[in-house]
Amino acid sequence: MKSLLALIVLVVHFSVEDIILDIYNSVAELGETDYEQLQTDLYALHEHPIDLNNTDEEELRQLVFLSPQQIDAILAYADKHPFESLYELQLLPCLADYEIRDLLPFVQISRDTTSSGIPSTPYTTLYAREVFAKAGHEIVARTDARNIEDRSLADPMFAQFRYRFDYQRRVIFGAQLRRPVAGQARDLTYGAYLQLRDIGRLHTLVAGNYQASFGHGLVLAPVFHTGKSMYIRSVGQQRQGLRYYSSVDGGGMHGIGATLRWNWGKQIRLDVSALYSMKRANDSIWQHTVGANMTMRHKQLEVQLTAIENIWSDSISPSRNAAYNRHYFRGFRQAVIGASARYNHGWFDAFAELATAQNYNRFAETSGAGLNTPHWGFGAIAGSRFYPAEGVALVALYRYYSPFFDNAWGYAFSETSRLGDEHGGYLGFDITRLRRWRFSGYGDVFYFSGVKYGIPDTCTVGYDALFETRYLRPSWQVSLRLRAREKGAKATYSARLQFDWKHGGWSLRTTADANYVLRYGVSIAQDLAYEFRQAPLSLRLRGQFFDVREWDNRIYLYEHDVLYAFSIPVTYGLGGRIYLNLRWQMIPQLALYLRVSETLYQAAWASEHDRAATRTDVHLMLRAKL
Repeated sequence: MKSLLALIVLVVHFSVEDIILDIYNSVAELGETDYEQLQTDLYALHEHPIDLNNTDEEELRQLVFLSPQQIDAILAYADKHPFESLYELQLLPCLADYEIRDLLPFVQISRDTTSSGIPSTPYTTLYAREVFAKAGHEIVARTDARNIEDRSLADPMFAQFRYRFDYQRRVIFGAQLRRPVAGQARDLTYGAYLQLRDIGRLHTLVAGNYQASFGHGLVLAPVFHTGKSMYIRSVGQQRQGLRYYSSVDGGGMHGIGATLRWNWGKQIRLDVSALYSMKRANDSIWQHTVGANMTMRHKQLEVQLTAIENIWSDSISPSRNAAYNRHYFRGFRQAVIGASARYNHGWFDAFAELATAQNYNRFAETSGAGLNTPHWGFGAIAGSRFYPAEGVALVALYRYYSPFFDNAWGYAFSETSRLGDEHGGYLGFDITRLRRWRFSGYGDVFYFSGVKYGIPDTCTVGYDALFETRYLRPSWQVSLRLRAREKGAKATYSARLQFDWKHGGWSLRTTADANYVLRYGVSIAQDLAYEFRQAPLSLRLRGQFFDVREWDNRIYLYEHDVLYAFSIPVTYGLGGRIYLNLRWQMIPQLALYLRVSETLYQAAWASEHDRAATRTDVHLMLRAKL
């Protein structure tokens, strides 16, 4: 009974926006992710929750904070005796209270397997009258303004328009138009996407802007990836398949893709996917990509084969002026092939992928010798998760990427943004067995045989280690994070102490950061939020002081922004920063978002670094939901 009451308190005190913000903090500070796409996905799941009695592993993987063990436990429980209530999630020992809190806004229980947003069988028909009658429409208009005292900008205005059509996450259409800061008419970016799901054997059809992710990322993966995250249990886990891409920032694919699915009972599943993409490599060269994937799943074993071929309209040749790009691909045609496998069984989960990429850039120190000689680079990644006891997870991962393994669509676990010329080992742990305590951390050791971008030394050995502990209560929590990193001769040490408190409509967060590279850098931020009970209005306010004199020990601190936007300003210099967020639900169908931020630098420091002493940003957004 006490556990049930604690869960109710957690649900009351944490709104869906608080939970999404916590997820953002976790993936933003320790890795790379597409924040606009993540927020779009999470709000879509909040509006059309996953039915726990009628779901599968692929759908639950959209919740990035769930580990494979937790996903398997949910599916096994629903298969044996369907959920009668969401409170039954407490019966799964692998789910802690705060993990259930994160899960609740995105799931539901339905006893009628035909009423869920995701059908009980993939062989269903879409009726146009029902689709247009029951679909939701979203229109978003946003404009930003920045003070002209910022010397780096001639035109400080930004404008964006978004439209989204969503029928129970089965039919999704969207379009976006964006005018960048300091942009001209020719700089307008625009895009559209369409996604259809579960129509006969057609599992997924995507057109326009989309993402493709198969295996563990060596061949095809989203442009952004979570990298090293505090979600230790999810290391090496990627969302699989084809899906729409809501952003127009230049990432993702542009074309068409489809997945056909065959099921033989609940134990065997075969997916066959094909895709085509065409996008600009630069102002004068187009890149065409064709690819295919076959995924076979039998009980706890999943095997995938993936192949793509990139064809450029003209030969590409990165500059040889920089030593770090000496192994980059040069030419006009490239093939990449990979095979991956995953096996999970209760307390044990193992995964691996092996890939090879064709590379015509065999570098030689003597001019002309060995250039354009066909060469194949290899990449491999393998890892496992162990759950020796409830609430205890151990993760081990090893990767090897040869110097010639260069794949523009590959994004897997790595220390740098490109996969080539790196190998290393990773060990992580996550302990939630104690009643109110959580301990997590990892250690990663890596090696580069050549020069990497920003790292001038060859034969570089480095490490990255993190430890975090949290103490959780129903209305407050405190956490301490320590991190040490070294690449070559450069070492970075950082610490973060954070306190959160919630009561009624009030929310308070105090964050203290300290970094050390050549000298200390410190930042102290105080957040205060209030959600009015008698009015559809919520406010968020932050005040921050920072003293970070060296660029190498700059501090990044996530800030809440208007919907479908994110802000992680670089805390560098000597000064302070404040911002105010306002959300006003004027009528049920229309909401106003406003964000005003001001950064003030010490006058002497700003003058020394040729920077304006003040910088003001205003973000204004209107969202209509029909």
